[in-house]
Amino acid sequence: MLKFALPAVAALGLIAFAAQSQATSSDVQTGVAPMGWHLSHEGDLAKLAYGVANSDQLALMMTCEPGQAQAVVYGDVRPAGPRIHKASMTSVAIDPLDGGLEDELRLSVDDPSLKQLARRGRMAVEGDAGAFEITASREERKLIENFFAYCGNRQA
Repeated sequence: MLKFALPAVAALGLIAFAAQSQATSSDVQTGVAPMGWHLSHEGDLAKLAYGVANSDQLALMMTCEPGQAQAVVYGDVRPAGPRIHKASMTSVAIDPLDGGLEDELRLSVDDPSLKQLARRGRMAVEGDAGAFEITASREERKLIENFFAYCGNRQA
């Protein structure tokens, strides 16, 4: 009986070890997705977002409708500058599961910080982590220019 029990226990142990090793190696992330600028449209609403593509991980999002001279700005960071004013007096819930709130701001599409983003691919921003700069590649600047043209400012 011991001749059969010992190999069976050893085989079960090896199977359990292999299953555990496979489970832990599949849980490890292979890398962090890069953040960048993305443009999308939902009906008449244009959305320019800085974050991870195809995810809810956004640092900043601006929306506008055709011909408007202002963009509504959402997110954890906001453009640095004195021309920003609140769009509404209340906070907007972004995710009822985690209870996070964000402030909604309006910013003129003629604002110097937005023009610098379109022309030079740089925007100074502020957030809980402090002040820093978000950049845009040449291809992303084309998306940003398209966003401002859609909003009504063809000379961004």
